[in-house]
Amino acid sequence: MTSSLPPLSPPSPVNTDMANAIRALSMDAVQAANSGHPGAPMGFADVATVLFARHLKFDPMRPHWPDRDRFVLSAGHGSMLIYALLHLTGYQDMTMDDLRQFRQLGAKTAGHPEFGHASGIETTTGPLGQGIANAVGMAMAERHLNARYGDELVSHFTYVMAGDGCLMEGISQEAISLAGHLKLGRLIVLFDDNSISIDGPTDLSVSEDISKRFEAAGWQVLSCDGHDMDATDSAITAAKSDLSRPTLVRCKTVIGKGSPAKAGTSKAHGSPLGDDEIAATRQAIGWPHAPFDIPEQVKTDWLAAGARGKADCDAWQARLEASPQSDQFSQEQTGDISAQTAQAIAGLKAKLVAEPAKLASRVASQMTINHLVETVPNLMGGSADLTGSNNTKADTQDGFSADNYAGSYIYYGVREHGMAAAMNGIALHGGIVPYGGTFLVFTDYCRPSIRLSALMGQRVIYVMTHDSIGLGEDGPTHQPVEHLAALRAIPNLTVFRPCDVVETAECWQMALDNRTGPSVLALSRQGLPQMRLGDDIAPLKSAKGGYIVRPETAGAPEVTLIATGSEVAIAHDAQKQLEADGTSTRLVSVPSLDILLAQEQSYIDSLLGTDTRLVIIEAGIEMGWHQLTGGRGSFIGMSSFGASAPASDLYSHFGITAEAIIEVAKKA
Repeated sequence: MTSSLPPLSPPSPVNTDMANAIRALSMDAVQAANSGHPGAPMGFADVATVLFARHLKFDPMRPHWPDRDRFVLSAGHGSMLIYALLHLTGYQDMTMDDLRQFRQLGAKTAGHPEFGHASGIETTTGPLGQGIANAVGMAMAERHLNARYGDELVSHFTYVMAGDGCLMEGISQEAISLAGHLKLGRLIVLFDDNSISIDGPTDLSVSEDISKRFEAAGWQVLSCDGHDMDATDSAITAAKSDLSRPTLVRCKTVIGKGSPAKAGTSKAHGSPLGDDEIAATRQAIGWPHAPFDIPEQVKTDWLAAGARGKADCDAWQARLEASPQSDQFSQEQTGDISAQTAQAIAGLKAKLVAEPAKLASRVASQMTINHLVETVPNLMGGSADLTGSNNTKADTQDGFSADNYAGSYIYYGVREHGMAAAMNGIALHGGIVPYGGTFLVFTDYCRPSIRLSALMGQRVIYVMTHDSIGLGEDGPTHQPVEHLAALRAIPNLTVFRPCDVVETAECWQMALDNRTGPSVLALSRQGLPQMRLGDDIAPLKSAKGGYIVRPETAGAPEVTLIATGSEVAIAHDAQKQLEADGTSTRLVSVPSLDILLAQEQSYIDSLLGTDTRLVIIEAGIEMGWHQLTGGRGSFIGMSSFGASAPASDLYSHFGITAEAIIEVAKKA
């Protein structure tokens, strides 16, 4: 597997002073902030210098070049490493003043790297292990786009700096296992193998053979002295030469390299070295310069390394302009798929006008996906070993595999956390819109990555099925109760719980149109009647998060029923009986409480009424609903874990029935 492209621009020379510039900036910034982690960037400075000057394909003047190599600092606590590198190589939005403001309010140079704060920060890291799993997603995206567009437009590497802590985290095993299985040969993990953790030497808690662990997962494993630049260069070159499998390069390093008293100890990890130790370190490494002062020759050497990628980026731009696929590639890179999404949803809705359907919303979701993949070719799906249950695979999708990178459906295996983090990486890479499924209860396994999706503002679609006690006999271990509330608590995450096939289609459309945050689609196992028919189908009624799905039949409403998902149909049964008994009753469907809460109060009042009796029905806990109602009204739902029984028996047992709604409505 070799590239058909001409060789890249020649590498830049490297020297110890270039690495020492990283060390000095790192220890000085941490000291100025009186907070931070100097040890990792000081220990990894030599490896990073070799990587950025001799191997990494990038152009600081065009930081969003789609075919750039990606560098992920999985050990995000070592953030001064990436900040120093970005400044030294010439990124315009990482100034020396930014480095001086390390860890200060409003600064680009946050304690851990945050995507969007500055160019060149490919992902938000800090929770250990997330970065390596993000990188697996980026490498998957690169292979998929390469299969679609060829070497001329997509052919790059993904590099990761990972520490001992990253490899201790369970998510790392999910990630390396998947990467090895998929033979992601353009993924290279540079292991900062310093044998130190916060508590002390890593042998306090770890004794496994890391090399054999990676080899067992199908990786090539290489080793080098991480302070020998020639040896490091040779190891990275060897890693790049074997494209049949991912590579781990064990770079043996000394944490806090250069510090006479703290190097090689946990004291260098997470606190400033101190003025006296910094002075001693300057003397030890031969760096007589003042804090934040970089000599001209070192500046010149680093800027030359940063300029190395200009010719490669120019050549790529020429290939793009000459390519017959240029328009499609460029359009997909923008991320704007609203027109294609609208076309697909309009086609599905037209079908539902003619052929109304009673479907589980998970099945309705699959119907929607079938329409979407026809107009949105860069939609890439998957499931954590629940494809048939999540209904996440379109009829026309082929599996993504080492033998078929063109496939747009990923079999993630039982790796929920790894799946979520990989989807973040796919979204961050650009050019692809990822979605993936598991049971809603297992968002607990995905939650750290879902939170990061929201923090980074990434469009990742979490298709979470079996959304309540309605899943039935599998029992309380699999029945989500507190999950809707817990997910709604995450800022910038939109939770959707559609009541029928029409709302499911609309929720998909809204999720895909939202380019600044992730979405969770909470979908039912049980069949749901189609609530909207005929001319009521076409308007995007879910757009404001809630709407009157069934109005009162006469006079002002005395009761307003507010429900989500599968409980809308139950509430509708109650509404019909209340109306028959002479109680004017309105039914409001809330496909997204998050979106509804963002509306003007006047709109909310128009739905709920200001003097009606309110009853909220949702097969979850009540937490969060008071924000809508101000504590007014009654709640019918769950206040305990579920049980193992058929779904209908469970709804009766826990009192989520039309009869219970009627009783409460009349008493409220």
